[in-house]
Amino acid sequence: MDPDFWHQRWQSNEIGFHEGRPNALLQAHWSSLGVGPGSTVLVPLCGKTRDMAWLAAKGHRVIGVELSDIAARDFFAENGLEPERVSRDGFDIRSAGGIEIWCGDLFALRPAHLAGIDAVYDRASLVAMPPAMQVPYAAKLAELVPGGVPILLIAFDYDQSLASGPPFATSPARVRELFEADFEIVELERRDALESSPNLKKRGLTWLIDAAMKLARRG
Repeated sequence: MDPDFWHQRWQSNEIGFHEGRPNALLQAHWSSLGVGPGSTVLVPLCGKTRDMAWLAAKGHRVIGVELSDIAARDFFAENGLEPERVSRDGFDIRSAGGIEIWCGDLFALRPAHLAGIDAVYDRASLVAMPPAMQVPYAAKLAELVPGGVPILLIAFDYDQSLASGPPFATSPARVRELFEADFEIVELERRDALESSPNLKKRGLTWLIDAAMKLARRG
């Protein structure tokens, strides 16, 4: 997906993918990862998700990565935070309240940037990418995530012929195809999500499944 596409979506405020509250599957299954207060959590392609504030309230240090400066700016403003701002290795980093948002290219991250991460939460990163980009994305996570570190990944599955992505239909079987070489995978829950996703329903979907999956990087 061309970065200009996402910049345009934020500039036009076309952000139907943004949830105005913490994600239900996150709240239901985060404890299954077994990471306690003080742990560092990576949130790739974080947008301005309320999930980061929820994780920070649990006592975690949160590192979000996002292309859009608008998203980063709005997150801190909407949460009443005045961030400090620094530059590092091509990333513009805002931080406040135990949360950092790194604005820049996710694929430019190196393991040294994320030394000490204890968990990853992905609700909007994998499914934002078309299938061809999902392959290098899975490889990037395998590069960045140390052995034993768990990921809570939320995928969406629907009839892709009824609506073009993003988000792109990404079934649990697709998640396994992408990640099973490097990660242990456990499916935690599937639920009907059509009624709770009015923007996608308006696009003509007749069914939508959310799936929460736990991945753990093999050591």
